[in-house]
Amino acid sequence: MTLRVWWMAALVVMLAMVPSAEAGQQTGSISGVVLDPLGARVAGAEVSLLRDGQETAHAQTGADGAYTFANVTSGRYQVRASAPGFSVQASDPLFVAAGAVTADITLQVGPLAQGVVVTASATAVRQSQTGAPVTVIDEALLEALNKPDILEALRLVPGAQAVQAGARGGTASFFIRGGNSNFAKILVDGIAANDIGGSFDFSQIATTGVSRIEVLRQSNSVLYGSDALTGVVSIETKRGRTRIPEVRYSIDGGNLGTMRNDVSFGGALRRFDYFSEFSAFTTDNRVPNNGYDNKTYAGRFGVKAGRGTDISGVLRHVRGDYGSPNAITLYGIPDDSSQASKLTYGGVTAQSQWTDRLQTTIRFGDMDQTTHYLNPTPTGEAFDPFGFGANYLGQRVTLTGANGYSVTGRAILDFGGTYPSRFDSRSTRRTLSGQASYALASDLTISAGGRVEREQGYSDPAGKATTTRDNGGLFVEGRGSVGSRTYVSAGLGYEKNEAFDSAVTPRVSVASYLRQPALGAIGDTKISFNAGRGIKAPSVFQAQSSLATLLSGVPGAPHVDVIGPERGTSLDVGIEQGFWDGQARARVAWFRNSYDDLIEFVSKNVLPQVGVPVAAAQATSFGAYVNSQSYEAKGIEASAEALVSRRLRVMGSYTYLASEVTKSFSSGALRPAINPAFPAIQIGAFSPLVGARPFRRPANSGTAMVSYTAGAAEVTISGYFSGKRDDSTFLSDAFFGNSMLLPNKDLDPAYQKFDLSGSYELHRRVRPYVSIENLFNKAYEAAFGSPALGRTVRAGASVAIGGE
Repeated sequence: MTLRVWWMAALVVMLAMVPSAEAGQQTGSISGVVLDPLGARVAGAEVSLLRDGQETAHAQTGADGAYTFANVTSGRYQVRASAPGFSVQASDPLFVAAGAVTADITLQVGPLAQGVVVTASATAVRQSQTGAPVTVIDEALLEALNKPDILEALRLVPGAQAVQAGARGGTASFFIRGGNSNFAKILVDGIAANDIGGSFDFSQIATTGVSRIEVLRQSNSVLYGSDALTGVVSIETKRGRTRIPEVRYSIDGGNLGTMRNDVSFGGALRRFDYFSEFSAFTTDNRVPNNGYDNKTYAGRFGVKAGRGTDISGVLRHVRGDYGSPNAITLYGIPDDSSQASKLTYGGVTAQSQWTDRLQTTIRFGDMDQTTHYLNPTPTGEAFDPFGFGANYLGQRVTLTGANGYSVTGRAILDFGGTYPSRFDSRSTRRTLSGQASYALASDLTISAGGRVEREQGYSDPAGKATTTRDNGGLFVEGRGSVGSRTYVSAGLGYEKNEAFDSAVTPRVSVASYLRQPALGAIGDTKISFNAGRGIKAPSVFQAQSSLATLLSGVPGAPHVDVIGPERGTSLDVGIEQGFWDGQARARVAWFRNSYDDLIEFVSKNVLPQVGVPVAAAQATSFGAYVNSQSYEAKGIEASAEALVSRRLRVMGSYTYLASEVTKSFSSGALRPAINPAFPAIQIGAFSPLVGARPFRRPANSGTAMVSYTAGAAEVTISGYFSGKRDDSTFLSDAFFGNSMLLPNKDLDPAYQKFDLSGSYELHRRVRPYVSIENLFNKAYEAAFGSPALGRTVRAGASVAIGGE
């Protein structure tokens, strides 16, 4: 069934669920309550009804904090509220027709935004009312940073590390609190975007059309099922807002053959809103065969249906082409490989407010991604010492790690085989989900829901048969408060997956105020506690090469259990403090994550050590993937943000991470490699040794950002700091030996990366800008042998037509 047919079917179902409007009514009403940050009702608040930015009506809340605007003419409005001691707050745009519309507004103390977050619980909740560690990167921050992709913005998230293998377009990974890069659930407008098995390449996701990024740093498989071991990254597309359509065009260019064109169009007309944006980005990067081209379309189209239903359709399509020179510093010459990828995320969501107590959400999502990798010819010098066919060597190089160890020699760049060498993969996921939330009381809400999904994918150069999985999940969650000081959210999830049968995941989050929000030098004091479990399904390749799969066609082979889910347990305790009339906030948290039943390849001779019958182990050709690894990650995470004045905003974070592999039965862990140059040092050639740190996760890391606005000018400086990291060269020498391996510990050097961006508003519709990455032109390696770009400069301008 095509994507278009799926969308039409989903839209018909959702429209059938829409509450119908009363015929003949030409006016409606808007009512709601004004709340303080902890949910208490605010009496005497001033409330304004705005249309096209102009006040059309005014009201004041009563003793119960409620307000009402009656006989409101059909159209789009906003509600704005203010009260002494609080900052002015406005609702999202809403459409009024026949019947009643509800718009509650939560005020906050001070100018620092503590808005609504959507990943921490089943329903949207104020950050002030949840203990979950959530970072929000809003549209204003994305514009201030002025980067073509979201990876650079993610560097500012406390407790997380963004690692890109090489220059722009190279594989980009995101590690949350020491977890693996495939341990986070990625959502694009609520649509699961991970490949089957959890992997996700952030290098392909441009800032095109992105209005907001939300990062939850805690397990939440209760709501999101598989892949949410360490957290959730939610990416949201812009919506059209203006009555007069707005067209915006931006163009910039810079060194290394960089060019970016971007055009967007959006607006709102009565019940409908629409937005589309297209961007084309290209760069040559610094080394041969390293060009990168990204074309992205992002669109969102919505309609306000009936009295309280919002239907929204989204589509994001990405096409990326990347010249892959491999780690050129490890070989001295570039490979001639290339990679082409296509990503499509589309879906339809219907959110309905049936009564002031009952809310429902129905969503259909479709993810489709393909990757084509091509190595047309072997690169390097042919070398065949054993007479079994030539492998191809890079040039003679000297490699030196940050730990002071050094090797000199030639490594195998391309292995022998059939060329051109191709590798193709594809994965699709179609998901239908629904949930309902009901307010049993003003301080207690119960949510429940479920989803069904079909995953299909293949990952094999020979075109191995497509794997199909029909999965599903159920959850129930309760959220309530005790005495307007303590907020509790607790839930239980059940996951049914063809790859591992079933799993149950609990989660609890608590926020409690020792001091309530108020003006003063010392503001609110919030303590938080979070605990939960997460799971991750195996990838297609792991499932195809698991022990149960390999033995399924062997006559007389004993029965073994199918490969199970990878599991994670997260725990954190934190304290958050407000300062200076709400102009500053600081947070410190201790966390501990344990990851068990991780999947690794175990050789046939070692399989009996993990409980596999000897006959079953010997029936495999070389070994199989089993759940046999575990490790722990714990540390301290501190962050602070302040609006020093209306012009100056500063923020920063520091993370200390202690991580250790506690169990592994891979060949590399049981039989560590030895480089004859360092005979007393054991080396993990392809994975970390037991007792060592996982690769590419620094013990010390931090972020900083300073943004200054003076009239029409804005300047932002952002920085990321990483300490030394364990890693491997992953190299084999000409004789398949270990002479090109370096000791793992502290192999990757520490580095600092500063970026600067600035803009000046010549006219309210014309804004020239400049962006400088790696401001001080420092050489650094996010991964050993993959040096990132030197200083890059882009300059351009943005022009807008229409809008309001």
